[in-house]
Formats: sequence, structure tokens, C-alpha cells
Amino acid sequence: MKLHRRLLLSLAAGLVVAGANAAITAEQAKALGTTLTAVGAEKAANKDGTIPAYTGGLTTPPAGYKAGDGIRPNPYASEKPRLVIDAKNMAAHADKLTAGTKALLEKYSTMRVDVYPTQRSVAFPKWVLDNTAKIALTAKTTNEGRSIEGAHAGFPFPIPKDGYEAMWNHLVRFNGPAYESKYRNLSVDSSGRATLATEGLSAQEYPYWDNSKTSAETYWRIKLVYTAPARRAGEGLLIIDPLDVGAKERRAWSYLPGQRRVKVAPDFSHDTPNPGTAGGNTFDDIFIFNGSMDRYDFKLVGKKEMIVPYNAYAAVYGAKQDDLLKPNHLNPDLVRWELHRVWVVEATLRDGKRHVYGKRTFYLDEDSWAAVASDQYDARGQLYRAGFAYMAPSYDLPAPYTDMFTHYDLIARNYSITGFIAETGGLKHTKPLADREWTADALAGAGVR
Repeated sequence: MKLHRRLLLSLAAGLVVAGANAAITAEQAKALGTTLTAVGAEKAANKDGTIPAYTGGLTTPPAGYKAGDGIRPNPYASEKPRLVIDAKNMAAHADKLTAGTKALLEKYSTMRVDVYPTQRSVAFPKWVLDNTAKIALTAKTTNEGRSIEGAHAGFPFPIPKDGYEAMWNHLVRFNGPAYESKYRNLSVDSSGRATLATEGLSAQEYPYWDNSKTSAETYWRIKLVYTAPARRAGEGLLIIDPLDVGAKERRAWSYLPGQRRVKVAPDFSHDTPNPGTAGGNTFDDIFIFNGSMDRYDFKLVGKKEMIVPYNAYAAVYGAKQDDLLKPNHLNPDLVRWELHRVWVVEATLRDGKRHVYGKRTFYLDEDSWAAVASDQYDARGQLYRAGFAYMAPSYDLPAPYTDMFTHYDLIARNYSITGFIAETGGLKHTKPLADREWTADALAGAGVR
């Protein structure tokens, strides 16, 4: 893989050093808002114009959108694919496909990738851009990359120097300060039968993005209350992640109605199978990657043009469950793919650490910093799972949104989908809840049935 030109310049300047944690210089920061966007993406189009120049993203809702509605119509519904990739012509585009995408095309004759014109739709409020310019000069990693300091309410590392910095941009990505949804997680077995793993109410917040404050100890928190299937109705889950991961670690609790008590859940992290997806992925597979970076060495490989799911409004907001979930993979008619520049980060399991994945490759969208795809390998080096997140920006806020994602088990030949909201009211951006709602006692009250 060829490193991107700008990364080569950084290498020449001695910036890419394992464990480096110093903020960028004022001279380096001058690129933000000029040759780079305010969050660090390249403004210019690529050489052949298949990736256009960035012009600010999509901030005007399309006709048919109702203010305050959780369902967002597809602003690109009239567009047609410019390219269709299947197993027959895959080799001609192999350098722009993730290992997981190629594996799906090879395994399943019904799989295809419809590549649409690239739309750089991601946009942010002005205060996000202004804050990013400020904290780029102060943000740094500590604790071997596991923690950050000197950052609040902006992207901490718009010009990343190592894999940890790039992954922190993903961990604190801007989805809006707070949002709620009613969602479904489903599993599709090798015969094509879809089973509801969980349905529930989700409240998520990023205190890191509270612009009314100057700092935060917590960057992300989520509270889930399951409403289905019947055997799981009333169960609850609460997770709180700190910025100083090494000093505080994740806090997590679960509530089981049958026991009428809240329990501390220290295992809700890393490679513990996620019960909310019936074990279809791990806790640190959530949002493609989630939680502490203590078990891997994260290497920033460089930037590359890749075909990834993007502007997937039809799948996220417009699909019927039975139409979307097909044997072996999502319905190709409903999944939009585009060519985008992504940062590639390789995570290799550290000596002495244990995880079901020996190696992982993450693909971070340059415009949003959200992870949009991943390849997960087992201890033998065999491709085990492939993850994909379905970008569908909230043009009304504006904010990127990638909380619907799939994980394909390439060995068992099944897959799971997390965060399906098209038939349950969609996504609503809300005001943050009071801190008292983020306690173990509040979880017990929410989960009682």
C-alpha cells in the first residue's frame, strides 16, 4: 500500500513516531481550513475527479424532510450507480476494496457493490470547526496512547501523527451531543433466517461535545433498555467511557428484571461477546471500534482511496427489514457505496494480551473521522469477520451518523446488523439528560417491567 503524499512529508519531518504525543505546531495547523478542511480532510478533488473537492457538505434538508422527524429522506435518491462490482470484475478494482468486501464477493454470487457518484455530504456546526482549530495546538495523547488531554468539543487530532491519535478522532467523533432512537439488532444465519436479537430504547451522549463547558471527564455514555424479545424485555445496560482511560477505565452496569437489581458489569468491554447482538460481534466491535486501546498496537498506515458504504440513506432510513436482510448479506439494491479517501489503521495484538482478533484493520473516513469498515483476523491470520458502518449524515443538525453497522462472520457464514431504525422512528437529536439519569439507580428505574 502506498502511503499518501502528505503522510510521506510527515515521515520526512520525523513526525510519525510510535508513542509520539505532542500537539501539532502552529505552522502545521495553518493547513486547516486552507489545503485541508477544518477537521483535517483534503479539500481538493482526487486526480481523476472521482472524489470531488470538499465544498462544505450537505446542510440543506431535501424536499420531504419534516423538521424534528427521526426519518431522513434520501437526498440522492435519483442517482444511478456509475459502476457495479461483482465477483467477475472484482480483480480490476481490488486495490480499492477492503479484504472483507472482496471476501463477500468471492463467497456469494448474489453479492455486488453498486458504486455511486461520490458525495462529500459530511458537515459540522461552525463551533465544531472553530474548536478543532484551537485544540489542535493543545491536544495530546498520554498513557501510551490510551488517554488524551488538552482537548474538548473539537476533533483532537485533525493532523494525526500515529494510529492512536487517528483512533481517538473516531472514538470522540461528532454525532451530535445527544440523540435517542428505538432500534433493532438482528442476526441472519447461514440459511438466511433473520432473528431478533434485541429491540430497545437507546440514549447516547457525548459529554466531550458539550460546548457550554470547557472540559469533560467522560467522552461517551449509552443507556439501553430492551423492549423485545419478550424474554429480555426490561433488561438494561449502562456504559460510561472516560477520556483518561488508564486512570479510570470504563464503568458499566446491567439490570436484570428477574433479579430486580443492578450489577456492575466489568466484562462489558474488549472481546466479550455482545449479548445485544446474540454474540454476533464483540463489545469493542460496536461502531466498528469502541472502548480502550490497551490490547493492541495501533499503526497509522496512511491514506488510501477505498470503496465503502456511504450516504446509505436507503438502508438506514428507508428500508423494510424483510427487504434489507437477505441470505448471506444485505440487499445490494439498498446499499450505496462510494469512493472516498480513508485513513488506514492497523491494530496488532500486543505481546501478552489476549483477544479473539489477532489483527484488525480499520478504515476511517477522512471527512468525518468515523470508522466505516474493518477487517478482523483470528490468531492464525485468517480473515474472520468484516465490519461495515453505513454513513447517513443528519443534514438537519448537521452531523455524520454511522451507528447502523453490520458484522459478517466469514467462517460461520452469518451476519448481524446493529442499530436498524428505519421501521422504529429513526434517530432524533435531543438535549442531554441530567447527570442523575446516568446512574445505576436510574438504570434500575428505567428497566423495571
